[in-house]
Amino acid sequence: MSVTRDDVLACLRQIDDPVSGQDMVTAGIVQALTVDDGAVRFVLDINPAHATVMEALRATAEERLRALPGVSAVSIVMTAHSTPKPPPDLKPRAAQPTGPQKVPGIDRIIAIASGKGGVGKSTVSANLACALAAEGRRVGLLDADVYGPSQPRMLGVSGRPASPDGKTILPMRNHGVTMMSLGLMTQEDEAVVWRGPMLMGALQQMLNQVQWGALDVLLVDLPPGTGDVQMTLAQKAQVDGAIIVSTPQDIALLDARKGIDMFNKLNTPIMGMIENMSVHICSKCGNEEHIFGHGGVRAEAEKLGVPLLAEIPLHLSIRTAADGGAPVVVSQSASPQAQAFRTLARQLIAEGQA
Repeated sequence: MSVTRDDVLACLRQIDDPVSGQDMVTAGIVQALTVDDGAVRFVLDINPAHATVMEALRATAEERLRALPGVSAVSIVMTAHSTPKPPPDLKPRAAQPTGPQKVPGIDRIIAIASGKGGVGKSTVSANLACALAAEGRRVGLLDADVYGPSQPRMLGVSGRPASPDGKTILPMRNHGVTMMSLGLMTQEDEAVVWRGPMLMGALQQMLNQVQWGALDVLLVDLPPGTGDVQMTLAQKAQVDGAIIVSTPQDIALLDARKGIDMFNKLNTPIMGMIENMSVHICSKCGNEEHIFGHGGVRAEAEKLGVPLLAEIPLHLSIRTAADGGAPVVVSQSASPQAQAFRTLARQLIAEGQA
């Protein structure tokens, strides 16, 4: 017998929230509930001041749900919806760290960003991660593009990350890259309908509760634009630099400038810009066409005083390789497209940036 969403909600209504005194469903703390082929997943939206009792509630809910006929797996992720003001404390105490903190075990964090969607930021992130791994670096890739997590598909990763103790998450690994993505927690066609605080909580969990191990560099594939995720990353983690990806046309550069301005305001260094889809190479005749114009990103980089790190061509193999789960750096390592990413990786390593 298969379990239904109504079955799950009925079970959760039998469990009282110790904070509000209402059942879990009525209290409104159950968010993003999905029931798929026996797998039950939802977010427990809590007040961090009650983290201890809510952890007990989470454990109770998981135990009850696992006992339901037809339930094969249960995943409950806790996230904080607010940060309460601490009570006055006049006792002497050691100074607490403030500002961005270094993530243990990770030498460098590089944010891969874009002002707008559709410029190939995630494709660049996946290929750069594989290129750095091919150069012998210990590489992690955090897919923080929470509304459109595409790295599981691009890196050919499937399945759900394990959590042996219910607190630490074990990331997935393929092509020499250690990877974590919210896309591994949801169905591929499932929308993430979360408020800003829930996104911020999820990002902090993926940064600090994932067992990344020892990494030379962690690439963070950010969502497009200038929003909560970008601000949370820069404010909570020590980001060593940001790479801005743009296509050559003016409309993309307008948004790229906003992304650069955001990182400047967040005191995050700009490592440089990448011109993606720089030139189209015909797969039949090899003819080159600058469909989106050419040199726009180079001119913008010179104007802003930052390096132009690479010009990546628009080639069919880059798209098909990403769709197939093996980025072009892995599947066609000798191709000019792959070598563009390998050259970029070598450059970053030589300059001590990765």
